[in-house]
Amino acid sequence: MLIVKCEDLPISAFVQIYRAIAYLNSIVLGIGRTIAWISLALMVFVILLQVFFRYVLNNAMPWPDEAARFLMLWMTGLIAPLAYRGGGFVAIDMLRQALPVRPASILSLIILSFSTLVLVNAIGHGWTHTMGFAGNFNSSSLRIPLEWFDMGTIKVKLRYMYGSLLTCIVLMTSVNIELFIRTTLELLRPDLVPPHPQVGPITHPGSN
Repeated sequence: MLIVKCEDLPISAFVQIYRAIAYLNSIVLGIGRTIAWISLALMVFVILLQVFFRYVLNNAMPWPDEAARFLMLWMTGLIAPLAYRGGGFVAIDMLRQALPVRPASILSLIILSFSTLVLVNAIGHGWTHTMGFAGNFNSSSLRIPLEWFDMGTIKVKLRYMYGSLLTCIVLMTSVNIELFIRTTLELLRPDLVPPHPQVGPITHPGSN
């Protein structure tokens, strides 16, 4: 009996690691989902505002178009990892569905492994693009009007736009690690796999 418990220790630790990562992802993705729908609402408002100024007042403003792109980028960057976690991406899964359970899990692990390599490599490119030379340029029209407070105008750096892609890749990498661990557990000990986490009411990772 003691030998069985010792053998179960690595799997139990694996389960706890999975619960911790899933818990953190649920918190971060939940916050990201809230910011994403707020960004969507603001984007619609900005577009309608520009339509009113352009076609009703015949006096288009210079900043709404770029502001809408800014909000769209962040909305996409924050909601894409959540869609990836829930299987919302377009996928060709005929082969996986045609395979038995264990070969299908092995195939998923191989795909997730390649995905991890691609995402980790993309983090480096995203960081270079965001924090490097390209990110140092100013937006052509986005500015923070601090002159309302007797201060100068601050031009918005392009890195704050590019940062949406970097944030998206980092979050997708975290989700990919969670999916990899879950698929490994499904392959080794399907009886120990916790219910699939949902973004919403969040429970402590140690709770049942």
